[in-house]
Amino acid sequence: MSASNTTEPVLQKSDVDGDYGATATTAAVDSSPDVSDSESAAVAAGLHHLETRDVHWYSYLLTLDFWAIIALGQLLALCITGSNTFTSFLSGVNTIIPAFQTLFNYCLLTLVYFPFSIYKYGWRKWWSIAVRDGWKYLILSFLDVEGNYFTVLAYEYTNILSAQLLNFWSIVCVVVISFFLLKVRYRWVQIVGILICCGGMGVLLASDHIQGSNGGSGKNMLKGDLFGLLGATLYGISNVFEEFLVSKRPMYEVLGFMGIFGIIINGVQAGIFDRNSFAGATWNGDVAGWLVGYTFCLFIFYSLVPLILRMGSAAIFDVNLLTANFWGVIIGTRVFGYSIHWMYPIAFVLIICGMVVYFLVGTLLGDSKKPWLGDNQADGVAGIGTAKLKALNEARKKGLVVGGPEMGGV
Repeated sequence: MSASNTTEPVLQKSDVDGDYGATATTAAVDSSPDVSDSESAAVAAGLHHLETRDVHWYSYLLTLDFWAIIALGQLLALCITGSNTFTSFLSGVNTIIPAFQTLFNYCLLTLVYFPFSIYKYGWRKWWSIAVRDGWKYLILSFLDVEGNYFTVLAYEYTNILSAQLLNFWSIVCVVVISFFLLKVRYRWVQIVGILICCGGMGVLLASDHIQGSNGGSGKNMLKGDLFGLLGATLYGISNVFEEFLVSKRPMYEVLGFMGIFGIIINGVQAGIFDRNSFAGATWNGDVAGWLVGYTFCLFIFYSLVPLILRMGSAAIFDVNLLTANFWGVIIGTRVFGYSIHWMYPIAFVLIICGMVVYFLVGTLLGDSKKPWLGDNQADGVAGIGTAKLKALNEARKKGLVVGGPEMGGV
């Protein structure tokens, strides 16, 4: 895809407040209570330059952002695989406490991101945010906790094949919700990319079925499938909601509130549903180590998710996690004595190829420009991975802004 060249606007650094003031610009300037007019002008100029550059259909594949999304996605898949492995260790010694073991992750999120939020905001401003937006983070935390809980619960009643098939539903939920509520408009090549990824997951499931590793008949297939469907739905909704929030607010704010509300919700749930499991659970040094490993994997996972949601989208995030099954088998060969079926590498390559096809859209911004933030992303935060930060840095790098440091945050 190519576009005609236009004269680029140049912004001068303000002598009064050190921000970027517009002296001449052909791009529109958004106004927002949280964004100065000068910053809006800089964002508009940067976006204008990025969106009118001559690009090819493969241009995004040559950017650092694309490879960062692939690397982040695989790291997240490994984190999920690690947490599943530690859960398997715990289940092997009859320590089945799904809600309680996740509680430590929310505690760690709170210990890390809540003090940092106080450092950035101060108590008064943080409290005003909690009063104004706390209900949003409460809903996000509830969706996250319950999505994880019912997804794990499904494995107790249904077989592995059915539970994994139901995970596809989260991708469907993400695409539908993003389309109708967030006004995301998918191009046909993106839909094709998602379908190729799903085809790769289908190859994984087929290989499991051929090897007879689908878990056989579950205790209560209907009950397990319903739990899995509910978990996948809640999981998909929470992913879209988190993408919406981290595009508008700093990551440390979102993760800090998720930790606080997660402790409350997960703590109550653990006290109700895991209480009887404690009596028959095993408690020793190995179990403590597995809980630490599980918490560490989840903490890294939660800390990195906002980045891929900003640089990509909830859809590409869910698609990346399809490779977790592949990494699970790789680890399983060393830990549990699994064997790799010849179809597994084919499935992995298909999923990666699907992600490559997804980004053949002829734009340097990919999915980082969010339609719900306005044309110039005025309602968004200039944080790591956002189109707004890319535009600000592009304006400075190309001389559209004279002087001043790169702008950004988390």
